[in-house]
Amino acid sequence: MPRYITIALEKRGVSCLARLLDDEAPRTCAAVWDALPQGGDAQHAKYARNEVYTIVPRFAAAEPGTENPTVTPIPGDIVYFSFSEGMLDRGFKQDQGLQDQPGVVDLALFYGRNNLLLNGDIGWVVGNVFATIVEGLDEMAVACHDVWRSGSVGERLSYARHES
Repeated sequence: MPRYITIALEKRGVSCLARLLDDEAPRTCAAVWDALPQGGDAQHAKYARNEVYTIVPRFAAAEPGTENPTVTPIPGDIVYFSFSEGMLDRGFKQDQGLQDQPGVVDLALFYGRNNLLLNGDIGWVVGNVFATIVEGLDEMAVACHDVWRSGSVGERLSYARHES
């Protein structure tokens, strides 16, 4: 039986429904599902292009490892990234209140085309695609673009189990 999550930009009052890809990314889906709800300050990617994400402390007992990997996410992909302690800028971690974390998780929503996960400092950034948006992508894309255009200050990106 499929499992679903609701992803919301809370300040903008917009949400979408995503189906977990349990067959393609079972470890990642289990780790995320067991840790829901999750959320934090919304950020818009600088380099990846059409991505809105939040950074949270690591929550899995054991990192899921690489499964269903991508460096070219498509619209509607929900992607899990695990970053070790030294991979994120110190100032960014301080701004997010994560400076004492040994590592963090980036939960990202891709809302448009032509994304490329290449970081000039470290190279390719591989993420696990663990869910796909099945309802509300168009409205979410408009809101995500507004995060880029108008700013993310005060916006929260949240992930929760969808109870039908």
